[in-house]
Amino acid sequence: MDHPAEPQFWEQRYVAGTIPWDLGGVPPRLTEFLATQPRDLRVLIPGCGGGHEVAVFHRAGHHVTAIDFAPAAVAQARTNLGPELGAHVVLGDFFAHPLADASFDLVYERTFFCAIPPRLRAAYIQRMTQLLKPDGALLGLFFLGDERDGPPYQLNASDHEALFAPRFLLANDEPVAQPFPLFGAKERWREYRLKR
Repeated sequence: MDHPAEPQFWEQRYVAGTIPWDLGGVPPRLTEFLATQPRDLRVLIPGCGGGHEVAVFHRAGHHVTAIDFAPAAVAQARTNLGPELGAHVVLGDFFAHPLADASFDLVYERTFFCAIPPRLRAAYIQRMTQLLKPDGALLGLFFLGDERDGPPYQLNASDHEALFAPRFLLANDEPVAQPFPLFGAKERWREYRLKR
């Protein structure tokens, strides 16, 4: 089935090299954020694609697990990262892969939430609350707007209130100084803290 909820949808795009969301590196805002953080955090990167952020988190002294369900994306990430860091990239479905509950201090978001169909958003929130430690954070770049077609699927204010607000505190919301051209001014850096 050629649908964004299925691995084959993304597999075809990685095999063809049709991946315009791939920055080919790391957003500057992430680098700025990491410079202010303590070391030794356990980090999860869902829908990791080419895996560029894995190396940056690792160099900053964190323990990283990255996951993607498209085999070609995982292969590309492992090639990009080399054998040692590539071993941190898991082939699996974020929603079903056996990851330990409350095992992550931080989940990094970039182009995963906007890639999943809106019908999976409640499951995304549930999975995040399951995987994060009680004082954990979900943060990264979110694609905001009101258009419903996708991918990418935009996050609008009503979805934020219905999905995020009951379980997460929005601790920081700021425009991106150097937005990725694909998303432009609709891309925002957000830091959500888990409510307990």
